[in-house]
Amino acid sequence: MEIYPAIDLKGGCCVRLSQGDFDRVTTYGEDPVKIALQWKAAGAPWLHIVDLDGARTGVQSDANIAALKEIIKQTGLPVQFGGGVRNREAVDRMLSHGVARTVMGTAAAGNPEMMAEIFGAYGSKVAVGVDARDGLVAVHGWQTTSGEPATDFVQRLAALGAARFIFTDISRDGMLQGVNFESLSTVAAAVPGTSVTASGGVATITDIEQLIALEASSSPNVDAVIIGKALYAGTVRLEDVMALALGK
Repeated sequence: MEIYPAIDLKGGCCVRLSQGDFDRVTTYGEDPVKIALQWKAAGAPWLHIVDLDGARTGVQSDANIAALKEIIKQTGLPVQFGGGVRNREAVDRMLSHGVARTVMGTAAAGNPEMMAEIFGAYGSKVAVGVDARDGLVAVHGWQTTSGEPATDFVQRLAALGAARFIFTDISRDGMLQGVNFESLSTVAAAVPGTSVTASGGVATITDIEQLIALEASSSPNVDAVIIGKALYAGTVRLEDVMALALGK
């Protein structure tokens, strides 16, 4: 089980949203580099970074990109990055900044021809964000719903060449209510030949234990988890998560 501490950026600061609502923002620090170094010291093998401003508007934030570059420079950790990455030029730009993997969501929902070309060129360096509300895919920074069931969406993108999906249940994100294992398992079962990352809802170490058990039993392709609010609220310690993931 790969572990990804999340750093969500808004206006250059580290924040968390509740259920993707931009009016429900909690700021956890004006120095995201300091937070990234904290996660590195706790054993993080990766970082998951999101430009929330870019996700909402489609135009990446200069302040957030500056923070991203500094995090990559100072931590040396591989970074998975999303938010406003909606075409091949944006993918190229993020990879040139040193990002190890980009995440595309809104563009993936609406431009299959472009996505097939991108998967062919970049393979697993591009993951697909599957952000679902009531089982339907949400786009444009979670502000609108496309109307397409998440299971149909992942099967459609897998047919185009997607190798990794990041599944987020928006209703659980930032709420510390636990992972929606039913929805996660359903999406993973729809694309058995791919890798699926769980995102949204992690509340306690029990969620991590259950994810590891899920990977070991019925959903072997659920092989990673993104943890955000639980780390910032202190309901989960990254050191404990890493020890569990490494079987220590």
